[in-house]
Amino acid sequence: MANPLQFAYRTQKAIGVFDAAPVYEALPGFTQPEGNLRCCTYSPCGRYFAYASNEGVTVVDASVGHVIASLPIPAVYELDFSPRGTFLSTWERPAKDEAGDATKNLKVWRVIEEVADGAEKQPLGKFVQKSMSGWNLQYTSDERYCARLVTNEVQFYDSNNLTTVWNKLRVEGVTQFAVAPGLNQNVAVFVPERKGQPAAVKVFNVPQFNSPISQKTFFKGDKVQLKWNGQGTSLIVLAQTEVDKSNKSYYGETNMYLLSANGAFDARITLDKEGPIHDVSWSPNSKEFGVVYGFMPAKTTIFNHRAVATHSFAIGPRNTIIFSPTGRFVLVAGFGNLAGQIDVYDMEKDYRKICTIESGNPSVCTWSPDSRYILTATTSPRLRVDNGIKLWHVGGGIMYNEEMVELYNVMWRPASLNSLPGGDPLHPVPAPHASALKYLGTVKTPSKPAGAYRPPGARGASTPLHFKREDEGGAAHSVSNGTPSIGPNGFGRPRRQIPGAEFAEPAAVPGATPVIGAAVDEDGLSKTALKNKKKRGNKKGKEGENKAAPAGTEGGLAPPPREYGSGSGNEGRSPERRGQHQHQRSQSRNNYPVRNRSNTHRARSQSRPNQRQGQQNDNHHPLPQNGQGGAPIAQSAADSAANSANAKKMRSLQKKIRAIEDLEMRHAGGEKLEDTQMKKIATKASVLKELEVLEKELA
Repeated sequence: MANPLQFAYRTQKAIGVFDAAPVYEALPGFTQPEGNLRCCTYSPCGRYFAYASNEGVTVVDASVGHVIASLPIPAVYELDFSPRGTFLSTWERPAKDEAGDATKNLKVWRVIEEVADGAEKQPLGKFVQKSMSGWNLQYTSDERYCARLVTNEVQFYDSNNLTTVWNKLRVEGVTQFAVAPGLNQNVAVFVPERKGQPAAVKVFNVPQFNSPISQKTFFKGDKVQLKWNGQGTSLIVLAQTEVDKSNKSYYGETNMYLLSANGAFDARITLDKEGPIHDVSWSPNSKEFGVVYGFMPAKTTIFNHRAVATHSFAIGPRNTIIFSPTGRFVLVAGFGNLAGQIDVYDMEKDYRKICTIESGNPSVCTWSPDSRYILTATTSPRLRVDNGIKLWHVGGGIMYNEEMVELYNVMWRPASLNSLPGGDPLHPVPAPHASALKYLGTVKTPSKPAGAYRPPGARGASTPLHFKREDEGGAAHSVSNGTPSIGPNGFGRPRRQIPGAEFAEPAAVPGATPVIGAAVDEDGLSKTALKNKKKRGNKKGKEGENKAAPAGTEGGLAPPPREYGSGSGNEGRSPERRGQHQHQRSQSRNNYPVRNRSNTHRARSQSRPNQRQGQQNDNHHPLPQNGQGGAPIAQSAADSAANSANAKKMRSLQKKIRAIEDLEMRHAGGEKLEDTQMKKIATKASVLKELEVLEKELA
């Protein structure tokens, strides 16, 4: 019987090794360590498993869990094996010795080594490595050579002799390098832009460093990802800038290039959808790769080794693509701030979609070595809640579920395809573990599909195109770069346009030409113009009535109308405003209760006090006592003010009554009230009496 699939995990307090399908149990011979556990990893060959604790680094046999080696280094933060598991590299935090020199914190150890009794194991080599990114040595696939990056050069060592440099690749300004896998012993180096010179990626054959065998120069490359295929024959360069000068993205601009290791082919990969490149991944067959690109909803396309598109999947909110180890299946998923949906496709069956998995919000997603299962996990510190591990069958069903507290890392044990059972991964479907059945019992199935909120007026109607994503029938998203644009999907529409409603008409200006489409009366005026016309007519009628009284009064005090000629101070006023000004002056001279509202009126009144006094002394005729007189109007205004004050006071008393009744109910319910609240309850009788008096007065 073949060994079962196995994965390891690290939580806040423990490290575990777990045998997956078909047994679903912890590795019997492995003793779980506890305490401050910083890291753990499998060797690429799958033979060893190592973890670091405060006591040191421990290496165990991954098949049975027995300890085979221990390293006396307590402060290790990173671990990594060589491709065949012969060497183990450890990284500690940078520090300084007593002389002030940097300590050699990168150490390389031989995993299996005979040590005399009572002697400690010694490293093969030590290096100073300050940065945690790219800290480890890079080995060739046969472990013959290894390399590390220093200033302006890549140093190569014989893996069995790390004390002396075997060869050097001198490249001015190099910041990244990647050793090719497979039998081809090639190395790619990257030099970013500087002093107006373009960025460059060069490929050299080890150890012939005189001239590159392949290279590509380009602009817009501050940093890159160098992705070799499994055979080391082709290289994908994913270049990225820190700032997008076109202002289309906050995260810079991305471009992708493809180079062959022998220099026969190099090209920029052109993509047919505008936007960033989210992910790119090689297939295990080294003959094709997949790219997820474009503004959301993104597009996913499969290219061959000559950068020719062979198939495009349906667009959707996706940002991850991962091929299965056998190369038969590919998953396209949306993680991070997306919904966590995973689409699984069968590459051998004309890219047929097998299923869609609702995985929640995982931060880890990997294929099992036999391509039958997909492992998803939610880990800390990205999310500190709902941490746990789920195993899904490639057909879409959940096989295993385990919840954990602060899960930090989880990984499959690597295994070669020759050591795994064959057969069709889709059939037969294995029986799920009991934890999976329990999980399915807790998942609530929505009674109806959940969608976006729609106001009552829009319910039952079709969704406008500018509210639909591109994968739902809407038009493609376009970036206007600050310039207004109106596309077929409604982006950049006018502000007054409301989806599903008629176009709003601009407000009419009095005296202006009516807007086309506005409501018009029989005189050819719009509703707004007609309303303003009525206001002006009412205003002129009131002015005529007010002018009639002083004109017919014998011995009236009103002076004759002034001619508004030059020097009158009213040259720039319209006839309506002139009449209004004259009306206000006549009101003030007939003792109307209207006060002047401008400093001009106040100044004129103060400049002629003698004139008014003389007119009052010479006035022997009483003012008319009719509806136009001042006394009845003043009396009416006084009565109205008194009633308003009484009504206001009555509302205040009613508010006090409601507050007192609320306090009485609270007191009756057993609540202990303060002294001021009890005193307020005692004033209820007087408030009611006062309220009764006011009601009689208003009646």
